Amino acid sequence: PGGESYYAAIWANDQAEYINPYFPFIGYDYGNASAVNSFKHFARYMNNEWEPIPSSIIAEGESYWNGAGDRGDAAMIAYGAARYALASGNKEEARQLWPLIEWCLEFNHKKLNEAGVVTSDADELEGRFPAGKANLCTSSLYYDALLSAAYLAEDLVKGSAVIKKYRQQASDLEKAIDSYFAATVEGFDTYAYYEGNDILRAWICIPLTVGINKRATGTIDALFSPRLWSENGLLTQAGSQTFWDRSTLYALRGAFMAGEIEKAMKFMKHYSGTRLLGNHVPYPVEAWPEGGQRHLSAESGLYGRIITEGIFGIRPTGLHSFTLTPRLPQEWGYMYLRKIKAFDSDFDIEVIRKPNNKLQVTVKKEGNTILNKQVKNGTTIKCKI
Repeated sequence: PGGESYYAAIWANDQAEYINPYFPFIGYDYGNASAVNSFKHFARYMNNEWEPIPSSIIAEGESYWNGAGDRGDAAMIAYGAARYALASGNKEEARQLWPLIEWCLEFNHKKLNEAGVVTSDADELEGRFPAGKANLCTSSLYYDALLSAAYLAEDLVKGSAVIKKYRQQASDLEKAIDSYFAATVEGFDTYAYYEGNDILRAWICIPLTVGINKRATGTIDALFSPRLWSENGLLTQAGSQTFWDRSTLYALRGAFMAGEIEKAMKFMKHYSGTRLLGNHVPYPVEAWPEGGQRHLSAESGLYGRIITEGIFGIRPTGLHSFTLTPRLPQEWGYMYLRKIKAFDSDFDIEVIRKPNNKLQVTVKKEGNTILNKQVKNGTTIKCKI
């Protein structure tokens, strides 16, 4: 993931969760190869005793690090591997990754508490800030992984029982997430990051990035309030000085996905100007004050995902299919995404505002138009490549 300090390693969050689902979109062969390789390294640690997969593979694959215990790593890996497999469009790769996805989903299922949410020792902040016995991030990632696995199971012909099981588990988990985590925190109708949490946390943005929008309004208001938002993006916890860029990038993606286009664009401009175009370039930073704002390359994939998943609203639904939910900012007349390599293809998406304020959405593959619709901003469209 970069950083030039103890980072010659493969991480369940940096590689598996953050960057690997993005590589297929840009068609970066080394990136795709590294994604598959990283998942295969994690797969070596599957076991019949249901002990956690390590957080990180180190020493050129010869050893591992699990110093923070179970950080929810199986949810990170299932989420990333399922999304990568769908977006790559490579059926053989998907078959290779399926046992890992299946194992990680079952591991999470076994970790559900009486309330139906996933327990873990920590989250990816590894105890720097409290995460309770069950945190919002892990359960949200597991929810998305279940949905992706159900889509993947269809294309891999795993049978209706498997598909139905994962979709039912996702439905049950969505209800459990709302029941267990929903809370009024500092006056905002949002989520307590863990049971008993009464201070706003940056990771309340996670449900928005997996399509859980029931508390979107209060959550977005909280994220962009002076309690959490600073000149450097989101504070990890309200009242602290600590920030990790990854939470800001997740929040911007989630805000677009929830339809808060203008507010999200305002804060994305601020972040882009400060980080990518300002005096601290060219990558997002890991943390401050820890590490002195060290750059991390894997986190940079999260910036790209604001565009692919947030603004264009691409959500893989099969090895060669996706839903598209374009969210064109008011000040833009059009937006194009060219040479998308996902789904084992090469295609363009064009979104143009028409005089009636509707959007003309066109998908072109090898010069041929395969989708051409006029829709309202924020409408979800099914597309098969």
